[in-house]
Amino acid sequence: MKEKYFDELLNINTGGDQKGFNKSLHYHRYEPTPYSALEKLFNHYEVKSSDRIVDFGCGKGRLNFYINYFFHATVIGVEMNETFYQEAVANRERYLKKAKNRNDHIYFHCCFAEEYQIDILDNRFYFFNPFSIQIFIKIINNILLSVEKSEREIELILYYGSEDYIYFLENQTSFELKDEIILTGRNEHNPFERFLIYRLGF
Repeated sequence: MKEKYFDELLNINTGGDQKGFNKSLHYHRYEPTPYSALEKLFNHYEVKSSDRIVDFGCGKGRLNFYINYFFHATVIGVEMNETFYQEAVANRERYLKKAKNRNDHIYFHCCFAEEYQIDILDNRFYFFNPFSIQIFIKIINNILLSVEKSEREIELILYYGSEDYIYFLENQTSFELKDEIILTGRNEHNPFERFLIYRLGF
């Protein structure tokens, strides 16, 4: 029910999962974060209009439009699949007809996640288990290199975070677990149904 409600509210179409598999085993199938999970996340997690959030494996852009609509923050979607990227761009056109004066706050890039150039203003990064640990490590290293150029507080939001992701962050980086948001009703059957927030501060 919420899937239809929010898509209509935002004037977008983000439903459906990816059929088949990606050619590379390093990249996982597309599946949008449920709106009910996003509601729970943002009841506990603060987003400011000054934040700049990057969604790796953004698919059709659901998270991007949700954040921009409710929090007026700048959002960047990174998607390697050309078809999903085009759907995200089409969604952006529809969304902007409803949410006017937001066009300079929503961007989409069609590229491999590890090739995205981290902007020195990017400070929040969202991952819905989109790729292998090898790709994740490359991206975290890109983020850390960016922080060396411009020190700032960084936060990672992991949904369905794999054990490999967590082990790497906690044992090989300076990121610290800030919060864990359990999705009641989902987590009882699947312990991965949670959000983990990791922080790198100065």
